[in-house]
Amino acid sequence: MIKTIKKFLAAVSVFGLLAVPAFVPAVASAQNIEGNLCSGANLSFNESAGDCSAGGEATSRVNGIVTTIINIFSVVVGIIAVIMIIIGGLKYITSGGDSGNVTGAKNTILYAIIGLVIVALAQIIVRFVLAKVSAQ
Repeated sequence: MIKTIKKFLAAVSVFGLLAVPAFVPAVASAQNIEGNLCSGANLSFNESAGDCSAGGEATSRVNGIVTTIINIFSVVVGIIAVIMIIIGGLKYITSGGDSGNVTGAKNTILYAIIGLVIVALAQIIVRFVLAKVSAQ
């Protein structure tokens, strides 16, 4: 049972490591397109066509994509942390007083709680950075 959960967690971790960087070039590409349009890449001879007042739309879309990715990642990590807390509790209950097993169970619970705290702080940091980027 625990081996199956470990394999599942490893698969989710590998998927997360491979899937999240796939979105980074799309974000950078969207920023380059917006910059090129606003710097005069528009070939229209109409002066009003070069207006860049709608540049906030691209920024808000990129911010929305980043926020969605972070929210999905946070939910996945939160679910995994809760599962690990449950596993740690079960290990603690079934340790039978063996000090090595009790220590392992306590460490599992502690690391899962630390993971939850890190995810919560990551949410705060990402929201702060996105607010500062969109304010410019």
